Amino acid sequence: MSASSITTLQQLLFDLAGVLPADTAPLFAMTRQVQLGANETYIREGDTERRLAYIEQGVMRAYIVKPNGDEATLFLRWEKQFIASHDTIINRKPSRFIYRTLEPVTLLEIDYDVLEEVLKTHPEYEPLRNFFLMRMLSESLNMLEAFVTLSPEERYRNLLAERFDLVNRVPDKYIASMLGITPVSLSRIRKRMLDKGKG
Repeated sequence: MSASSITTLQQLLFDLAGVLPADTAPLFAMTRQVQLGANETYIREGDTERRLAYIEQGVMRAYIVKPNGDEATLFLRWEKQFIASHDTIINRKPSRFIYRTLEPVTLLEIDYDVLEEVLKTHPEYEPLRNFFLMRMLSESLNMLEAFVTLSPEERYRNLLAERFDLVNRVPDKYIASMLGITPVSLSRIRKRMLDKGKG
């Protein structure tokens, strides 16, 4: 890993679990940097490897191919976020979703099975596992709650508030799919927002 990646990971571990930089060697030993090109698959449907990764650079999406051939986007992930298969990490089942890059991506990756082995001899890292599991569950609940309580326009506004530049980095069809609407409906939402802004 590069010096900047090590610094990033050390800061992350300290922020998440209070792990001091001097105590990070066991985690560095099992962490690797992964470089992926644009439109490259990271996790395939049916994969059972329990990968957990932190996105240093780039945007990824998780999606499923429905029986009719249409793709349904579950979520997008970008810089300073984690990406992993909920199926393999939490349920220990093959991944139902495909995780693919939308642009060149740099990841810091840990094999979750190896992490669990390290925890047996380094219990001080246990808060990390709790953090990852709670983060994954929280994200899933937040997505479900947003679909139940918010309109597509409100969900789109939230996405813009969280990461405005994504609209220029992610094709409209993927954003629309994640919102549960068609690209045409997304265009209408943008037009309404533009008209309101002019008023």
